[in-house]
Amino acid sequence: MSIEKLFIQCKKRDFKAQEALYKQFSKKMFMLCYRYLKNKEDAEDVLAEGFVKVFQYLPTIEYHGDAAFEAWLKKIMVNESLMTLRKRKDVVFYEHSDTTETVLDYHPLAELRANEIYHMITTLPTGLRTIFNLYAIEGYAHFEIAEMLGISESTSRTQLMKARRALQEQLNQTPERHES
Repeated sequence: MSIEKLFIQCKKRDFKAQEALYKQFSKKMFMLCYRYLKNKEDAEDVLAEGFVKVFQYLPTIEYHGDAAFEAWLKKIMVNESLMTLRKRKDVVFYEHSDTTETVLDYHPLAELRANEIYHMITTLPTGLRTIFNLYAIEGYAHFEIAEMLGISESTSRTQLMKARRALQEQLNQTPERHES
């Protein structure tokens, strides 16, 4: 069944359509949640809470295409993940006045497979990983990230810079990957 048909049936609170929609998107949305939370159980809880909200609010929205619907799903899952991080109170964002970004002479990430990049991102501290995910993966602007997390735009930029530096350090620790 197409996403649009599932959407229409889910608006009518059709349980089988809700189950099919969940099955179609659950793996992708789980991976999104896990990128932020780095804990399987937390990601599963957020996924469940996220889909509860999806089915709760789905009757109030209009269908504007598959991509728009998936973006709406992602936004719910990201927001649920961020709420879980806020509840933990162990996420620290450091202010830093030097927002000069490191420029790479080459693109070492091009040599890595997706699962290697994913692993590198999951090893970042929670604050850095959160900002990196929101900016580099989800495409949010710094002013949006600042608003979502209750931090300043400069803090968002600084955290992104630190995340990039940490990823660069990880790349530099494996020189054998970059030798021709």
